[in-house]
Amino acid sequence: MDLWKMTAFSGLQWTMVAMWFVVALLLYLAIVKGFEPLLLVPISLGALISNLPVQEFIQQVPTDHEAGGLFYYLNQGIKLQIFPPLIFLGVGALVDFGPLIANPRTLLLGGAAQLGIFGAFLIAPLFGFDLKEAAAIGIIGGADGPTSIFSANKLAPHLLGSIAVAAYSYMALVPLIQPPIMRLLTTDAERRIKMKTLRKVSQLEKMVFGAVVMSLCAMVVPDAAALLIMLFVGNLLRESRVTERLVKAAQNEIINIVTIFLGLCVGLKMGIDVTGKHLFLNPQTLGILVLGVIAFGVATAGGVLMAKIMNMFSKDKINPLIGSAGVSAVPMAARVSHNVGQEYDKTNFLLMHAMGPNVAGVIGSAIAAGYLIAMLK
Repeated sequence: MDLWKMTAFSGLQWTMVAMWFVVALLLYLAIVKGFEPLLLVPISLGALISNLPVQEFIQQVPTDHEAGGLFYYLNQGIKLQIFPPLIFLGVGALVDFGPLIANPRTLLLGGAAQLGIFGAFLIAPLFGFDLKEAAAIGIIGGADGPTSIFSANKLAPHLLGSIAVAAYSYMALVPLIQPPIMRLLTTDAERRIKMKTLRKVSQLEKMVFGAVVMSLCAMVVPDAAALLIMLFVGNLLRESRVTERLVKAAQNEIINIVTIFLGLCVGLKMGIDVTGKHLFLNPQTLGILVLGVIAFGVATAGGVLMAKIMNMFSKDKINPLIGSAGVSAVPMAARVSHNVGQEYDKTNFLLMHAMGPNVAGVIGSAIAAGYLIAMLK
């Protein structure tokens, strides 16, 4: 009995064993099905670690006489809002704002897609969530994992694991969720609309755009300033064309390392809290998964319908399919718009046009998150 008590087996609970099967499912989706493997694999491993009866050792809180455990310090990256902005640094270094600058109208499509965030926010209280929880869940509709984590940590940290898993799972399912909605809301003729070739945007234009929009957004929604500033810092490094080593680091080493730590720490939020309540195996998780689908559907519909409305007042028609790219899953959502358009006309190339609302969606979801945080904090 003494030997048994010395091991961690004595602290094993049935919810931990049940979570091992959830972890196996997540690993299957990530490895076999390819659903956002770069983040779902670390999240799954973190969830496995959090459901082993050794939490007091691996997440040991520092005391006057003893240092804390490794994962205690890694968790500070989420608690202190360090990891999500660093992910945005890498995203900024990867994206090109040229298509948005060349066709500024597509900014409206990125804005309209944020209806998914506010739609889920309004519906969530019907599922029993309070306003802070509803706002954190609503950000899933922006198809923006780092922003979802950033918002959940500020507004509903007890839901962080469920929200992160839902956000990244549905981001991976964009090619399955969006096309049926896009086809339902558009006609055959609309899906065949060809848009004019975008003009070439100069280096100066991109840098001025980045500096001005970064400053304005940071002042309008200071609660999301860390995300927006790092997004444009990464992009300005890219567009300066004189910091190649820094850009490569942001695109590769930094974003990869942070992704590992972020995923592990999110997974650690899927265990048992200090009150004995499981943070993932509860009815709230099911509600979050349902609301996530609703948010994605409304976001997709919002972008497509906005394009149709704009076409009523414009001679230079927009293919409504690119409206679905207003969610900020870069560049997956833009690729989906292009692929659906290609199904109806092989000569119709929508990818660069769709990148306009796609990068606008990145900005839009961060602004929406900043507004909700400011309103409810």
